[in-house]
Amino acid sequence: MLFADYADKKWNWITAFDSKFYPDHFEEALAIYRPVIVAFRELADQAADSKELIRRIQRTNKADRIQLLRIFRRYVSPVTSVEMLKKKESTEEICRVFGPLFRPIEEVRQNINLPEHDIVLSALLFEHKDRGGFGYDLTQKFFTWFERQFPNPPYQALGPRRAGADIELSTVFPDYGHRCPCDVVIKHRGSPILVGFARYDSDRGGSQEDDRTGGNQTKVLQIIEYADSRRINLKILFLNDGPGLLLGSMWRDYGDIERIAPKRILVVTLKMLPLRLTENWMMGCIERAA
Repeated sequence: MLFADYADKKWNWITAFDSKFYPDHFEEALAIYRPVIVAFRELADQAADSKELIRRIQRTNKADRIQLLRIFRRYVSPVTSVEMLKKKESTEEICRVFGPLFRPIEEVRQNINLPEHDIVLSALLFEHKDRGGFGYDLTQKFFTWFERQFPNPPYQALGPRRAGADIELSTVFPDYGHRCPCDVVIKHRGSPILVGFARYDSDRGGSQEDDRTGGNQTKVLQIIEYADSRRINLKILFLNDGPGLLLGSMWRDYGDIERIAPKRILVVTLKMLPLRLTENWMMGCIERAA
Protein backbone atom coordinates (compact mmCIF):
# COMPACT_ATOMS: atom_id res chain seq x y z
CA MET A 1 0.00 0.00 0.00
CA LEU A 2 1.05 3.54 -0.72
CA PHE A 3 0.55 6.47 1.65
CA ALA A 4 -2.28 7.71 -0.58
CA ASP A 5 -4.13 4.41 -0.11
CA TYR A 6 -4.65 5.19 3.58
CA ALA A 7 -6.63 8.35 2.77
CA ASP A 8 -10.10 6.83 3.25
CA LYS A 9 -9.29 6.10 6.89
CA LYS A 10 -6.70 8.80 7.46
CA TRP A 11 -8.31 9.88 10.74
CA ASN A 12 -7.25 6.51 12.19
CA TRP A 13 -3.60 6.95 11.26
CA ILE A 14 -2.69 10.31 12.80
CA THR A 15 -1.41 10.95 16.31
CA ALA A 16 -2.80 13.92 18.26
CA PHE A 17 -0.43 14.90 21.06
CA ASP A 18 -2.16 16.25 24.15
CA SER A 19 -2.31 20.02 24.58
CA LYS A 20 -3.06 21.88 27.77
CA PHE A 21 -6.63 23.11 28.12
CA TYR A 22 -7.35 26.81 28.30
CA PRO A 23 -6.89 28.32 30.90
CA ASP A 24 -5.26 25.49 32.89
CA HIS A 25 -1.76 26.50 31.80
CA PHE A 26 -1.95 30.12 32.99
CA GLU A 27 -0.19 29.57 36.32
CA GLU A 28 2.61 27.52 34.77
CA ALA A 29 3.01 30.02 31.93
CA LEU A 30 3.27 32.96 34.31
CA ALA A 31 5.90 31.16 36.41
CA ILE A 32 7.99 30.48 33.30
CA TYR A 33 7.71 33.86 31.56
CA ARG A 34 7.38 36.43 34.36
CA PRO A 35 11.20 36.81 34.62
CA VAL A 36 11.52 37.65 30.92
CA ILE A 37 8.61 40.10 31.12
CA VAL A 38 10.32 41.82 34.05
CA ALA A 39 13.56 41.94 32.03
CA PHE A 40 11.70 43.50 29.10
CA ARG A 41 10.24 46.19 31.43
CA GLU A 42 13.72 47.05 32.65
CA LEU A 43 15.09 47.30 29.11
CA ALA A 44 12.16 49.46 28.02
CA ASP A 45 12.72 51.79 30.99
CA GLN A 46 16.39 52.14 30.08
CA ALA A 47 15.94 52.72 26.33
CA ALA A 48 15.70 56.23 24.92
CA ASP A 49 13.42 55.07 22.11
CA SER A 50 12.08 51.86 20.54
CA LYS A 51 15.04 51.53 18.19
CA GLU A 52 17.40 51.55 21.14
CA LEU A 53 15.19 48.95 22.82
CA ILE A 54 15.72 46.43 20.02
CA ARG A 55 19.45 47.16 20.08
CA ARG A 56 19.57 46.48 23.82
CA ILE A 57 17.64 43.23 23.37
CA GLN A 58 20.09 42.06 20.71
CA ARG A 59 22.93 42.44 23.24
CA THR A 60 21.33 40.07 25.78
CA ASN A 61 22.25 36.39 26.09
CA LYS A 62 20.80 33.99 23.53
CA ALA A 63 18.49 32.13 25.92
CA ASP A 64 16.63 35.29 26.93
CA ARG A 65 16.93 37.11 23.61
CA ILE A 66 14.40 35.04 21.64
CA GLN A 67 11.68 35.48 24.27
CA LEU A 68 12.44 39.20 24.56
CA LEU A 69 12.11 39.47 20.78
CA ARG A 70 8.71 37.75 20.95
CA ILE A 71 7.59 40.39 23.44
CA PHE A 72 9.12 43.14 21.32
CA ARG A 73 7.08 41.97 18.35
CA ARG A 74 3.87 42.00 20.42
CA TYR A 75 4.35 45.40 22.02
CA VAL A 76 6.51 47.33 19.57
CA SER A 77 6.55 45.91 16.03
CA PRO A 78 3.86 43.38 15.01
CA VAL A 79 4.83 43.76 11.33
CA THR A 80 8.25 42.16 11.88
CA SER A 81 8.48 38.40 12.36
CA VAL A 82 10.57 36.87 15.13
CA GLU A 83 12.58 35.03 12.47
CA MET A 84 13.48 38.41 10.97
CA LEU A 85 14.31 39.93 14.34
CA LYS A 86 16.56 36.98 15.30
CA LYS A 87 19.23 38.07 12.83
CA LYS A 88 21.41 40.46 14.80
CA GLU A 89 23.19 41.62 11.67
CA SER A 90 19.85 42.90 10.30
CA THR A 91 19.05 45.08 13.32
CA GLU A 92 20.02 48.42 11.78
CA GLU A 93 18.26 47.60 8.51
CA ILE A 94 15.12 46.67 10.47
CA CYS A 95 15.31 49.96 12.37
CA ARG A 96 15.71 51.87 9.10
CA VAL A 97 12.85 50.15 7.24
CA PHE A 98 10.39 49.37 10.03
CA GLY A 99 11.46 51.87 12.68
CA PRO A 100 8.84 54.46 11.60
CA LEU A 101 6.16 51.84 12.40
CA PHE A 102 7.52 51.02 15.87
CA ARG A 103 5.21 52.00 18.73
CA PRO A 104 6.73 54.97 20.62
CA ILE A 105 8.68 53.92 23.70
CA GLU A 106 6.41 55.94 26.02
CA GLU A 107 3.39 53.86 24.93
CA VAL A 108 5.43 50.65 25.16
CA ARG A 109 6.37 51.45 28.76
CA GLN A 110 2.77 52.28 29.61
CA ASN A 111 1.48 48.98 28.20
CA ILE A 112 4.19 46.68 29.55
CA ASN A 113 3.79 48.16 33.03
CA LEU A 114 0.18 46.96 33.30
CA PRO A 115 0.64 43.79 35.40
CA GLU A 116 -2.82 42.48 34.50
CA HIS A 117 -1.50 41.92 30.97
CA ASP A 118 1.27 39.59 32.18
CA ILE A 119 -0.95 36.52 32.32
CA VAL A 120 -2.18 37.04 28.75
CA LEU A 121 1.32 37.61 27.41
CA SER A 122 2.61 34.55 29.29
CA ALA A 123 -0.13 32.40 27.79
CA LEU A 124 0.76 33.60 24.27
CA LEU A 125 4.44 32.82 24.80
CA PHE A 126 3.55 29.43 26.25
CA GLU A 127 1.76 28.48 23.02
CA HIS A 128 5.06 28.83 21.13
CA LYS A 129 6.74 26.57 23.69
CA ASP A 130 4.16 23.81 23.19
CA ARG A 131 4.23 23.95 19.40
CA GLY A 132 7.95 23.27 19.24
CA GLY A 133 7.58 20.50 21.80
CA PHE A 134 5.30 18.43 19.59
CA GLY A 135 7.99 18.20 16.92
CA TYR A 136 10.50 17.06 19.55
CA ASP A 137 8.03 14.45 20.80
CA LEU A 138 7.61 13.14 17.26
CA THR A 139 11.31 12.63 16.58
CA GLN A 140 11.93 11.18 20.03
CA LYS A 141 9.18 8.60 19.53
CA PHE A 142 10.62 7.74 16.13
CA PHE A 143 14.13 7.11 17.47
CA THR A 144 12.78 5.08 20.40
CA TRP A 145 10.78 2.89 18.02
CA PHE A 146 13.60 2.50 15.49
CA GLU A 147 16.23 1.53 18.04
CA ARG A 148 13.93 -1.12 19.51
CA GLN A 149 13.10 -2.48 16.06
CA PHE A 150 16.54 -2.44 14.43
CA PRO A 151 19.67 -3.46 16.37
CA ASN A 152 22.76 -1.30 16.58
CA PRO A 153 24.89 -2.67 14.96
CA PRO A 154 24.39 -3.04 12.04
CA TYR A 155 21.93 -0.10 12.02
CA GLN A 156 22.63 3.32 13.50
CA ALA A 157 20.08 6.14 13.83
CA LEU A 158 21.49 9.67 13.92
CA GLY A 159 19.76 12.98 14.57
CA PRO A 160 18.58 15.25 17.39
CA ARG A 161 16.35 13.36 19.82
CA ARG A 162 14.70 16.56 20.98
CA ALA A 163 16.23 20.03 20.75
CA GLY A 164 19.43 20.23 18.78
CA ALA A 165 20.87 21.04 15.41
CA ASP A 166 19.66 19.14 12.35
CA ILE A 167 22.14 17.10 10.34
CA GLU A 168 23.17 18.99 7.23
CA LEU A 169 23.26 16.53 4.32
CA SER A 170 26.58 17.98 3.15
CA THR A 171 28.16 16.68 6.39
CA VAL A 172 27.06 13.16 5.38
CA PHE A 173 27.98 13.57 1.72
CA PRO A 174 30.66 16.30 1.51
CA ASP A 175 30.10 16.88 -2.22
CA TYR A 176 26.33 17.36 -1.90
CA GLY A 177 25.71 20.78 -3.41
CA HIS A 178 22.45 21.91 -1.78
CA ARG A 179 21.54 23.07 1.68
CA CYS A 180 19.44 20.26 3.16
CA PRO A 181 18.99 19.95 6.94
CA CYS A 182 17.78 16.47 7.92
CA ASP A 183 16.11 15.25 11.11
CA VAL A 184 17.18 11.62 10.65
CA VAL A 185 20.08 9.78 9.04
CA ILE A 186 20.10 5.97 9.13
CA LYS A 187 23.32 4.07 8.51
CA HIS A 188 23.84 0.37 7.87
CA ARG A 189 27.30 -0.93 8.67
CA GLY A 190 28.51 2.68 8.64
CA SER A 191 27.08 3.60 5.23
CA PRO A 192 24.16 6.06 4.97
CA ILE A 193 21.07 4.33 3.58
CA LEU A 194 18.27 6.75 4.53
CA VAL A 195 17.74 10.46 5.16
CA GLY A 196 14.58 11.56 6.92
CA PHE A 197 12.51 14.66 7.54
CA ALA A 198 10.03 14.92 10.42
CA ARG A 199 7.17 17.35 10.91
CA TYR A 200 4.25 17.53 13.33
CA ASP A 201 1.37 19.70 12.16
CA SER A 202 -1.17 20.83 14.71
CA ASP A 203 -2.75 22.94 12.00
CA ARG A 204 -2.02 23.62 8.37
CA GLY A 205 -3.74 25.14 5.39
CA GLY A 206 -3.80 27.53 2.46
CA SER A 207 -0.56 28.65 0.86
CA GLN A 208 1.47 26.95 3.60
CA GLU A 209 0.42 23.59 2.15
CA ASP A 210 1.75 24.52 -1.29
CA ASP A 211 5.00 25.91 0.11
CA ARG A 212 5.64 22.81 2.23
CA THR A 213 4.94 20.15 -0.34
CA GLY A 214 6.50 22.12 -3.19
CA GLY A 215 9.70 22.50 -1.17
CA ASN A 216 9.68 18.80 -0.33
CA GLN A 217 9.34 17.83 -3.97
CA THR A 218 12.35 19.96 -4.90
CA LYS A 219 14.32 18.40 -2.03
CA VAL A 220 13.41 14.88 -3.16
CA LEU A 221 14.40 15.47 -6.77
CA GLN A 222 17.75 16.97 -5.75
CA ILE A 223 18.55 14.03 -3.46
CA ILE A 224 17.55 11.48 -6.09
CA GLU A 225 19.64 13.21 -8.73
CA TYR A 226 22.65 13.21 -6.41
CA ALA A 227 22.22 9.56 -5.34
CA ASP A 228 21.83 8.40 -8.95
CA SER A 229 24.91 10.30 -10.07
CA ARG A 230 26.97 8.60 -7.32
CA ARG A 231 25.11 5.26 -7.58
CA ILE A 232 24.23 5.41 -3.87
CA ASN A 233 21.40 3.21 -2.58
CA LEU A 234 19.80 6.05 -0.61
CA LYS A 235 16.18 6.16 0.61
CA ILE A 236 14.12 9.19 1.71
CA LEU A 237 11.70 9.17 4.64
CA PHE A 238 9.02 11.73 5.48
CA LEU A 239 7.69 11.25 9.00
CA ASN A 240 4.63 13.47 9.21
CA ASP A 241 1.92 13.45 11.81
CA GLY A 242 -0.71 15.53 13.57
CA PRO A 243 -4.24 16.83 12.87
CA GLY A 244 -2.89 19.21 10.23
CA LEU A 245 -2.43 16.23 7.89
CA LEU A 246 -6.23 15.92 7.74
CA LEU A 247 -6.67 19.44 6.38
CA GLY A 248 -6.85 20.63 2.80
CA SER A 249 -4.74 18.75 0.30
CA MET A 250 -1.94 17.73 2.66
CA TRP A 251 -2.55 13.98 2.55
CA ARG A 252 -2.92 13.94 -1.23
CA ASP A 253 0.17 16.12 -1.72
CA TYR A 254 2.36 13.83 0.39
CA GLY A 255 0.93 10.86 -1.50
CA ASP A 256 2.02 12.52 -4.75
CA ILE A 257 5.55 12.94 -3.39
CA GLU A 258 5.76 9.26 -2.48
CA ARG A 259 4.54 8.29 -5.96
CA ILE A 260 7.62 9.91 -7.51
CA ALA A 261 9.57 6.77 -6.53
CA PRO A 262 7.78 4.48 -4.03
CA LYS A 263 10.78 2.16 -3.65
CA ARG A 264 12.98 5.00 -2.45
CA ILE A 265 10.52 7.52 -0.90
CA LEU A 266 8.33 6.65 2.07
CA VAL A 267 5.76 8.87 3.80
CA VAL A 268 4.56 7.62 7.19
CA THR A 269 2.86 8.62 10.40
CA LEU A 270 3.97 7.14 13.72
CA LYS A 271 1.21 4.52 13.57
CA MET A 272 2.38 3.38 10.12
CA LEU A 273 6.00 2.75 11.12
CA PRO A 274 5.63 -0.98 12.01
CA LEU A 275 3.76 -1.65 8.76
CA ARG A 276 5.75 0.39 6.31
CA LEU A 277 9.29 1.15 7.49
CA THR A 278 10.62 -2.37 7.11
CA GLU A 279 14.09 -3.78 6.62
CA ASN A 280 13.05 -4.99 3.15
CA TRP A 281 12.09 -1.46 2.14
CA MET A 282 15.21 0.18 3.60
CA MET A 283 17.62 -2.37 2.11
CA GLY A 284 15.73 -3.07 -1.13
CA CYS A 285 17.10 -2.07 -4.50
CA ILE A 286 16.08 1.34 -5.78
CA GLU A 287 14.75 2.29 -9.18
CA ARG A 288 17.25 4.67 -10.68
CA ALA A 289 16.19 7.59 -12.83
CA ALA A 290 16.64 7.03 -16.55
